[in-house]
Amino acid sequence: MTAWEDLVTTALLGTDRRPPATGGAGREAPVALLDDAAVATVRRRAGLRPARAADRPEPAPEDPRPALPAAAARRLAMLLSDRPGTGGGGRRGTSPDLMELLPQWLAAANARGFAAPPQTLPALLDAARGRTDLRPAALVFAGPRALWLARFNQDWRFALRAAPGGGATLPDPEDTDAVRQLWQEGLFAERVALLGALRARSPEAARELLAGTWATERAEDRLMFLDSLRTGLSAGDEPFLELALSDRSRNVRTTAAELLSTLPGSALAGRMAVRAGACVGIDRTGEGPVIVVEAPPECDPGMERDGVVAKPPTGRGERSWWLGQLVEAAPLSTWSARLGGRTPGEIVALPVADDWQGELHAAWCRAAVRQGDAAWARALLGVPAAPEAGGPGAVSLAERAKLLGTLDGAEQAGWVAGFIAAHGLSEAFQLLGVCDVPWSAGLGRAVVDALNIARDAGSYPWSFSGVMGLAERCLDPAEAGRLDALLAVPDEREDASPGAGGYWAEAFQRLATTLRLRAVMLAELGPADG
Repeated sequence: MTAWEDLVTTALLGTDRRPPATGGAGREAPVALLDDAAVATVRRRAGLRPARAADRPEPAPEDPRPALPAAAARRLAMLLSDRPGTGGGGRRGTSPDLMELLPQWLAAANARGFAAPPQTLPALLDAARGRTDLRPAALVFAGPRALWLARFNQDWRFALRAAPGGGATLPDPEDTDAVRQLWQEGLFAERVALLGALRARSPEAARELLAGTWATERAEDRLMFLDSLRTGLSAGDEPFLELALSDRSRNVRTTAAELLSTLPGSALAGRMAVRAGACVGIDRTGEGPVIVVEAPPECDPGMERDGVVAKPPTGRGERSWWLGQLVEAAPLSTWSARLGGRTPGEIVALPVADDWQGELHAAWCRAAVRQGDAAWARALLGVPAAPEAGGPGAVSLAERAKLLGTLDGAEQAGWVAGFIAAHGLSEAFQLLGVCDVPWSAGLGRAVVDALNIARDAGSYPWSFSGVMGLAERCLDPAEAGRLDALLAVPDEREDASPGAGGYWAEAFQRLATTLRLRAVMLAELGPADG
């Protein structure tokens, strides 16, 4: 049992039943307990554990960023001290969930370039330790002093692991001798960080550095190093990636093939276009053109070398599995020439023979996402108000969310708003998560209107708690005024769920209060640069 747990146990049992272990001459037991707890609390906040005296550590580095405005610093302390509500039965009341506002506050503070107040670093590290989604923004805001502090507390070592090179200082990319020495002698995390930093500044130099030691690297290390080439990927990387297609590791070969397939002019993309084109064509013998599919009869060594995985997952047929990989890796420009000069929309609208449509369209979806092709994404998404609600290929919600990621923010928001207007919110949660924050005015109105319709239908708001939580974080604070008309408890219909009106009024009250609080938070931070 640690000293802190011992103090907590004593407090729970009472000092009459369990006197403080340390005691203290002339002090009453309750006073001694509180004194010991105060000392232990300071030690915990400082990140130090009781130990033998050692050399005093070097001072923490300076953080040159400007200090937070006083009001914003007080707000941060309030956000960090809040704990998620524990209300039972799904009822959260009308108070905002402050911990859910912390990510947005951190993003806004980082956009303005503020430094974290030193006294908040322990609480920031504790919050980031408990929530992995919070770590990137929290560590950026906490800055170099947090890395210095994390070295003194095992609970905060995640900050060092998350920092480039484990928190080590990387050499100047222009210092070629220092770069080469670190690359040859550094720890793995330092080498990954060095390659990433160099790749962002000089892609060719990073590739040459990697090529120099490629043959001697471990397979798992080669995979991590290869992934860094996604930054600044260009035709100049093709010769190196072609060599990696012959690597001993299947994962390395697969990653190299994926990278090459995102280069439409690469030799691998050309080979995949020939293979996929041989499998898909147009049949004009009937009343109208129909796409016909003939899946590959085998997975030959050349296909495997180019990244096709021969063994399908359980439940998948071999030939359909191979076909999907070929179509996914082929440049989407292949299909206009192959299918009569048609546009993506015209191609997607064509019927597909023998139940191959789902497989073919799903592969085109993956290709559109991999190649970032907005025209194909639009075609596969289809009209958001279409009755089938799944695009021409009836693709899944997960696929639609990925396709939306290829469009710009305004187009994403418009498509999702149209989807919600036509189909409601029951399937919209995953799509809303793709949209830029704060939501556009049109998307915000669509969400609020759909929530209002659900309320009028007499449904319980718990079915929409996910969307309501997103709205609290993503609606533009300027929309708060539109919610005022929804705050009253509505008259309940005879077929409505008992008490649903009161729950909806609470949910809308919490939403309006949260939006107004977000507006105040942003005002406290001041205007963003630019």
